[in-house]
Parts: sequence; structure tokens; C-alpha cells
Amino acid sequence: MDHAADAHRTDLMTITRHVLNEQTKYPESRGDFTILLNHIVLGCKFVCSSVSKAGLAKLFGLAGETNIQEIGVLSNEVFVKALISSGRTCLLVSEEDEEAIFVDQSKRGKYIVVFDPLDGSSNIDCGVSIGTIFGIYMVKHKDNPTIDDVLQPGNNLIAAGYCMYGSSCTLVLSTGSGVNGFTLDPSLGEFILTHPDIKIPKKGKIYSVNEGNAKNWDEPTRKFIEKCKFPTDGSPPKSLRYIGSMVADVHRTLLYGGIFLYPADKKSPNGKLRVLYEVFPMSYLMEQAGGQAFTGKQRALDLVPGKIHERSPVFLGSYDDVEEIKALYAAAGAAK
Repeated sequence: MDHAADAHRTDLMTITRHVLNEQTKYPESRGDFTILLNHIVLGCKFVCSSVSKAGLAKLFGLAGETNIQEIGVLSNEVFVKALISSGRTCLLVSEEDEEAIFVDQSKRGKYIVVFDPLDGSSNIDCGVSIGTIFGIYMVKHKDNPTIDDVLQPGNNLIAAGYCMYGSSCTLVLSTGSGVNGFTLDPSLGEFILTHPDIKIPKKGKIYSVNEGNAKNWDEPTRKFIEKCKFPTDGSPPKSLRYIGSMVADVHRTLLYGGIFLYPADKKSPNGKLRVLYEVFPMSYLMEQAGGQAFTGKQRALDLVPGKIHERSPVFLGSYDDVEEIKALYAAAGAAK
């Protein structure tokens, strides 16, 4: 027997162990963040199970399973209850709820969580990977939180991540010191570190955008996509890969490099992605992995939202690819 190999396989780095290791770097820490993250992880496990059951029910025409249209509502309820019961949150903002949720004083903690409980849920029927996106802030005054506490720039995030439900259940997390990916081992019921210290390639070979909106794009976006298809510097053209589920498209971009674009257009001059729980968490992860995120006007994490469901364009991915789109917007601005 290869005892060394067996020992290596039993020395598993779970997500809880990883966060506890990070916690030791901060002697003043009391474990509140670890408790909060454990509740987020529990929510992800529940939603992963529900999505799988709904997919199987649809595939085999089974009765009695959760209706697919209800999964988004169910996912939201699960995360809201998990976050409140952690006793570590004071303010929640969900894509599913029109208003922010202020946690009762008796269960209040020092963290704000913004989240999209089930991003890409319209794709569930066709088996495409979908996911949960979340970001975590620290509140200024937990005894008297206001809506202004959540209207902070993405710079102030202390952690962000997403959980992708697909052929495997993968949770990607950053707590401000790099990006790590964990995969759910169903036999253990634990997220195990499988993608340590993710670094996005400096330049990629893939671009990801809904080209059905091309007729409504602005000039910099059109020029950039033209350059992707017909490069003039002798380099090979980039490959188009667009799933239409933000979690899946960003996950591929993070691992393989390239750029994900959701630009403003004539139909949506302010973009379509929500700043707090889509643009900010994904931009945070990209920067932590060595990439960039840009809105067409500024660094994405420098945005200061004016309302909880505010939208923005975004271009995020490999550092050099985002530099190219930034240069095109700068040139267009200078030409005005």
C-alpha cells in the first residue's frame, strides 16, 4: 500500500478549515466570520440539492418534486433564514427582495450580506450551470444600521464568492488574500479545496458576450469585438464562448482567462447587471485573482451605488484584455 498517498488523501482541506487557518492571522478575531460563512455554505448545500432534484424531476417527468419556477423563491428563503439564524448579520440585500432586510435586534451581528440566491435560474430546464453570488461588508454601527451602510463601493467588501451548481458543486471564495475554489464531495458532505490560489491568465483566448445585442452597442465595444474576431497584429482570433449564466461564464473566464462583457447598449444604457450582488462580487474575485473589472467609465469596485438594485455595465477578466477595452473607451472619450 502507498501509505504516503493515503495520508495525503485523508489530509483534506475543507472550506471551514481553510477559513479557520486564515482566522489565525488575526489574533483579535472571535470566529464570527467563520460562523457566518458556515451558514452561507449550508445554504449553498441546500440549494445544490434542490436544483439537482428539480432537474431530475423535469427530466423524468416526476410529480411531487419542487416546481422549477419555485426554486428561486425557495433559494432566497433558505439564504435569508440561514443568514439571520447565524446571529452575525444586521442587513441583507437579495436580488429577490425589493427592499433590504433589517435583522431583528436580538439576532443582529456586524456583517452585511448582499446576494443573488439563484443567478441564471432561467437556464435550469436545460441543465446549464447556475449559481449563487454573494458579497460581505462590515457594518459601521450594528446597533443602528441604515440603508447607507450597504451603499458602499465594492472596495469595502471584506469577502465575496459564488457557488456554481452544475456537473459538480463548486464554491469560489476570496476573503481578501487571493481566490480559492472548493468542490463539494457528496460522500463527505464537505467542500474540499480543489483550486488553491486561482490566478487568471494575464491574457486569454476567449471572449464572452451576448452578440445578439451587437446592433445596440457603443463604438468601443464594437471595435473590441471586431478586434477579437479579426486581429490586426497577427495573433489568432479569440473564441466566442457564451453560456448566458453569469456564474458559469465568469467561472470559465477566471480559470482559463479572457474577458466577460455585459456592456451598456441603446436598450439598457445603464447596463443590466446589478451592482451590489453581481458586479461587485465578481469584480472583487477577478481583482483578487490578478485580473481587472471596468464599467466603461471607471474601475468597477470604485462605483458608489445610489440604490440597492442599481445596474451597471461591466467588462471583467484577464488584465491585458481589460486594458484593451479601457484604451478604446479612453480614445473614444478623447475624441469627443
